[in-house]
Order: sequence, then structure tokens, then C-alpha cells
Amino acid sequence: MLYLASRSPRRNELLSRLGMPFCALDLEVPEQRAPGEAAEAYVRRVALDKAQAGLALVGDDPQAVVLGSDTEVVLDDRVYGKPVDAADAEAMLASLAGRSHRVITAVALAAHGRHALETVVSEVTFAPMSPAQIQAYVATGEPMGKAGAYAIQGGAERFISHLAGSYSGVMGLPLQQTAALLAAFAAGAADDSMDKGE
Repeated sequence: MLYLASRSPRRNELLSRLGMPFCALDLEVPEQRAPGEAAEAYVRRVALDKAQAGLALVGDDPQAVVLGSDTEVVLDDRVYGKPVDAADAEAMLASLAGRSHRVITAVALAAHGRHALETVVSEVTFAPMSPAQIQAYVATGEPMGKAGAYAIQGGAERFISHLAGSYSGVMGLPLQQTAALLAAFAAGAADDSMDKGE
């Protein structure tokens, strides 16, 4: 049985597009970057932490495969998490405006005795944004709960001048890579040696 270790409605929606039955798990995993931890290593660790925490919840299912994922916005090695309030969201967007940043999404699969990881890095460029535009977008409430204070599939789409990479990865789950990882895992090809990064 496939389990999704996420409370994110976006990840639930994205995974459902693959046409595989799955069960979503409600769990909370700490997301705290360690001092000196590289941004990509942090995202990969959190994704695997989520998958392994989910596996611990469903450990009585010998066929359990748990998918964990983490997405972070990174600019100049600063990891932009979810904004704590509107002012924080405005500050994040002001620093991203008119610049390109990376969106790193890691997908982890965990089963009894094995796991696999895939990392997808996309580049997103925002057009310049005026303070009034930023304030109006933040006032919609959409930036809250989103890494980097924006949703590419929502109102922020109008500000994005360029995307190189995975649109669904920026949303929170890169579908092509996730489908390939699940297929390899089901075929028994996935183990620690499949731990791939980009």
C-alpha cells in the first residue's frame, strides 16, 4: 500500500494525478535546518525524515511504501520557509522580485529495509514587483503556508517571467520523477544506491 506522509492538499492533489491508490498520513515532522547544512542536503533529509516517520506509523503493514517530500525556495543559499506573518511574506517576496531563485524538491520513498531519494531543482524568475503589487498579493492570504510565500499555481503565476524545470515540482511534487521513482521501487530496483541528487 502506498502512503503519503503529508498534510499538504497540493501534494494530495498532485499524487492523485498519477492514478495510484494511496492513503494520506497526518503527521508532523520538524523542519529545522542544521547549522552549516547545505540547502539541498536539508531538503533531502526532511523528505526522508517524513517518509521514515510515516513508515513508523504504518509499520504493521509489511507492504507499506511511504512517500515523503519537501520543497524549499532557495536564494543565495538562504532557505525561504513558510512566512510567519504578512510582513514576513512581503519581505520574502520583495527579496525574490526581479531575481531568479531555485526551488528544490526532494521525494523520498521508504519501505521496510530500503529507501530511495530523488531531488529535482527548478529555476524560477520573478519579474520586478512593486510594493503595492506585493501587498495586494499578500492580502489575498495565498502566500501563507507556502515556501517562499508564493503559489506558482495561484496568483503568483502572473509575476513569474521564466521557469526552467518542473512546474509540479515547484508546486510540491514533481510528477514525472515521482512516477519513475515509484515504478523503480515497485520493480525492486530501489535501494540506498538509488539515492540520486542533481
